[in-house]
Amino acid sequence: MSALVLDGKALAQKTEQELSGRVTALKEKSNGQTPILATILVGGDPASATYVKMKGNACTRIGMDSLKVEMSEETTTEELLAKIDELNNNPNVHGILLQHPVPAQIDERACFDAIALEKDVDGVTCLGFGRMSMGEEAYGCATPKGIMRLLEAYNIDIAGKHAVVVGRSPILGKPMAMMLLGANATVTICHSRTQGLEEHIKQADIVVGAVGKPEFIKADWIKDGAVVVDAGYHPGGVGDIELEPLKDRVAAYTPVPGGVGPMTINTLIYQSVDSGEKKIL
Repeated sequence: MSALVLDGKALAQKTEQELSGRVTALKEKSNGQTPILATILVGGDPASATYVKMKGNACTRIGMDSLKVEMSEETTTEELLAKIDELNNNPNVHGILLQHPVPAQIDERACFDAIALEKDVDGVTCLGFGRMSMGEEAYGCATPKGIMRLLEAYNIDIAGKHAVVVGRSPILGKPMAMMLLGANATVTICHSRTQGLEEHIKQADIVVGAVGKPEFIKADWIKDGAVVVDAGYHPGGVGDIELEPLKDRVAAYTPVPGGVGPMTINTLIYQSVDSGEKKIL
């Protein structure tokens, strides 16, 4: 059988067209006001600078604004907290993104958690995670929320299915498991130290690779007809799952690149527009 390709790039482009229409409508109703995403880049890490630029470009493509905040490598936790507080209290800022990682001297978790819940469009605060896990209103962490949007767009049935999430990071594996549970899947959380990992994965109707190791999950561990979501990306264009042998066996899979990756930034922008609409209208 030929597997369904869960094309995140195509969905992100389609969503951007819809978001562009929403931003235009918002400007017309509010005398030109637009959602604004504040991006905070601390230090000179080139990969982080690239990611922040990509997020700014995505804002531009749909007609919304971004506020770029750049701080030095020597920034202290107190200085970063003061900047976040300033942005929290700026009524014209609708979303705040603190680019990970920050320099080692900064308490990153304290700074993430200082972001106001209603502006946490990247879904990184403990409060946001807790509310999402309890089924309360909150913006979901961007990558797992992007995966859920991708599965929904392609009508992948989740309810009652056994999902195995391989990875337990606070911004991917853990929220992914909670979102799948919220969609009525039966969820097993595994990680690099799980004993009998292969046997767990063989039982999965839905496999999410989020372990951060290239092709750590082998194709022969995955059963025929499963839905395969690869959230990894490594040099050479490979993900966390050995995908190539699966393309004729599984029901659906996310390509690497072009699957999960485009949905992450797209979800950040999607949630920023949502936040802007709530405040401006």
